[in-house]
Amino acid sequence: MARSPLHLTIVAAAVIAAGLLAPVSGTFAQDTESRMSGLALSGDEPIQIESDLLQINEETSQATFTGNVKVVQGDTLLQAGEMIVNYTNDGGGSVSSGTADIREIELYKKVFIQSGTQTATADTGNFNMLDEVLVLTGEKVVLTDADNIFIGCKLTVQMKNGQAKLDSCGRRVMIQLDPKSRPKQ
Repeated sequence: MARSPLHLTIVAAAVIAAGLLAPVSGTFAQDTESRMSGLALSGDEPIQIESDLLQINEETSQATFTGNVKVVQGDTLLQAGEMIVNYTNDGGGSVSSGTADIREIELYKKVFIQSGTQTATADTGNFNMLDEVLVLTGEKVVLTDADNIFIGCKLTVQMKNGQAKLDSCGRRVMIQLDPKSRPKQ
């Protein structure tokens, strides 16, 4: 089924923001591995993408958004300096007609994702649509949910099963949990 790259770009942003920052539990050492809940694809709301420039290159099957990239769907916001959408145009599909399939979305130059009280920041991001794997990397990848903070240098989320891993890259993963932020039962 062919999908519009703009639709899948927002779907990726929504997936990231919707489930990425669920509380992480388990033993914390050099790396933290846990299951992230709430990861679900949603495309029911209108999508708005803004950037200073959009270049579509059908020969290389890339759409490049540069300069103050802002993607909004519902209460989900994704910002980056640059976003490259790599797609396939097998069978004569094209990005401008919305008939191309997205393979990968690359994010560069400071990535910021926000949904409700949850945020994620990183230097770069990559969403492999075929393997359904999200990777955020940087000198300091910061995840927050209300007053809870998770800091590492590489976050890998397997979207199919919600499995997530926060790497330390030779340092230590840092986590600050606020007991007052736990849901009331």
